[in-house]
Amino acid sequence: MKMTLRQLQIFLRVVETGHLTSVARDLGLSQSAVSMSIKELENVIGRPLFDRINKKLILNELGRNFHQAIAPIYQQLEDIEYEFRNTVDKGTVRVGASTTIVDYLIPPIVCRYMGEYPGVKVSLKEGNTREISEMIKRGELDMAFVEGTVTDPQIVKEVIGDDELVVVTANEELASREWFIDELAERRWVLREEGSGTREVFLEYIKDKVPRLNVFLELGHTESIKSLLKSGKALTCLSAFAVRKEIESGELRVVPIRNFHCTRNFYAIYHKDKYRSELFEKFLQFSKEMIGEVMEHGCCHNPATV
Repeated sequence: MKMTLRQLQIFLRVVETGHLTSVARDLGLSQSAVSMSIKELENVIGRPLFDRINKKLILNELGRNFHQAIAPIYQQLEDIEYEFRNTVDKGTVRVGASTTIVDYLIPPIVCRYMGEYPGVKVSLKEGNTREISEMIKRGELDMAFVEGTVTDPQIVKEVIGDDELVVVTANEELASREWFIDELAERRWVLREEGSGTREVFLEYIKDKVPRLNVFLELGHTESIKSLLKSGKALTCLSAFAVRKEIESGELRVVPIRNFHCTRNFYAIYHKDKYRSELFEKFLQFSKEMIGEVMEHGCCHNPATV
């Protein structure tokens, strides 16, 4: 499009007043600049829009039709500009979350936020901590919430809560006595996939005591691991928050492990060069507060550490 918004603004103001001098004064321009803008617009249209009568510009037949077509469009653009300048409750926020957080924390936050602010849409992406961090680096997400370690200098992280990891099983025999973690190394373990924050934190925590863990299966989702555990004698290490319901119902049991207290932080992350708009700040603060509230309800604990 060759017409500019500035040309249309000047055109509409000239139509209102009929005098170049008053338009120039109101817009802080020279009279020659206003006259040149009208001539450039007429050149784009290919025909004059005004009759020059008694040193006054008066719309001709083409000009009146053009004014009728363009005035409501320009007004709509002004309304849109005003709306976006004066509201933070409209737009789309691209949010990522690692598996544990997206399964047990983020959905009610997103639903509640969009319920309170219907003009805001939240686009949610799921992945493990490594995948989500890469999306942040590529600019595909505005912010994200993860439970794994993030050390990339391009990513800013803020602690939003803390979580406990527990070893669980459906096997009553394993859960009936207290163990040292190295005594369980050769048992059948099911862990999350490479890149998972839960897996990373657990293996880092036990590395000095357990040089090798018998991992017979890796799965990409916490719910899949829990389903598998219920039908066998395997062990896993998961967020206490993620298995709270199964522990309360008796479907899974916490394995008592002496001197085992594995905790981690939950983080909000975003790119260091990300523009922190009012909508960004508002959603981030809302999420941090709600996650904090949810985490305060507490989770199950390792019986050997209580």
